[in-house]
Amino acid sequence: MEFKVTKLDGKAAGKVELAEDVFGLEPRADILQRMVRYQLLKRQAGTHSVKNRSDITGTTKKFVRQKGSGGARHGSRKANIFRGGGRAFGPTPRSHAVSLPKKVRALALKYALSSKVKSGDLIVLDKAEAKDPKTAALRESFSKMDLSNALIIGGAELDNNFSLAARNIPLIDVLPVQGINVYDILRRSKLVLTKDAVEALEARLS
Repeated sequence: MEFKVTKLDGKAAGKVELAEDVFGLEPRADILQRMVRYQLLKRQAGTHSVKNRSDITGTTKKFVRQKGSGGARHGSRKANIFRGGGRAFGPTPRSHAVSLPKKVRALALKYALSSKVKSGDLIVLDKAEAKDPKTAALRESFSKMDLSNALIIGGAELDNNFSLAARNIPLIDVLPVQGINVYDILRRSKLVLTKDAVEALEARLS
């Protein structure tokens, strides 16, 4: 499919051919949901920890006789029902990650890209470069393109001035093409790809 290319000042810069098998699919919500869940679970630290009964420092001596006290038959002060005792069934460090086949992950990325094309929220940019690392100048360029909430994907290496100028603008994310992911695509209203990014994605996913 043909798609128009724009410059940062909003002017046209020709057209580019987008691969149908990457940008022209019918998105499936279930695959996208599985991928987002996979990403969010994988990034959880899983470092939550409490002291269980075996981790408490203290005597294990039976502190009350078995019969005749008129109370319960306790054996250790480290039980969870006592103040200072161990936690019962508390969280321990673990990985929250779930498995997802590589082919499903690649398919989810294609669906995310296709969803932006289908909704009209994809912009192909000639180059993501700036002469100076000035946030005000870049914000003015974004206003011409009606970009207030966007993910911008550059080539393998980002232009340093562009990255510095964009990082201070709220709701604007800038990533190299190898960092593109389904969660970041879906959480931003617009997706902006440079021509280099389009070529790299087609080579990777076609």
